[in-house]
Amino acid sequence: MTSAELATCLMTNPVVVRRVMGDLRRAGLVSSAKGHNGGWSLVRPPDAISLRDVYAALGERLLVRTEAAEGSPTCQIVRTVNLVMADVLDDAEALLAARLSRMSLADLSLTLPSKDHSHV
Repeated sequence: MTSAELATCLMTNPVVVRRVMGDLRRAGLVSSAKGHNGGWSLVRPPDAISLRDVYAALGERLLVRTEAAEGSPTCQIVRTVNLVMADVLDDAEALLAARLSRMSLADLSLTLPSKDHSHV
């Protein structure tokens, strides 16, 4: 698919899609081709790409701590809560990453109509 087609499907801007796909290309998960039959394609079969691979390629945390106010960094309570919550989120992130390692793009495609899933 082209960036424009993906953007329409995902209801976002093609520039956003190209940025994300560039990250996936740098990680060796997709390739792109220009021209009439161009677009983005997976470089490996879907069952050889884990969701952890995709997660790592995007370089973002899946769990984000949100807070109404940071509080004073000199306050012992704030520092302790921030330290504990950082550890909790790190542990949860590790569990989530481990679970993503056990799932592949092919697992996601099982719910799609049967067709060639080698093109993104």
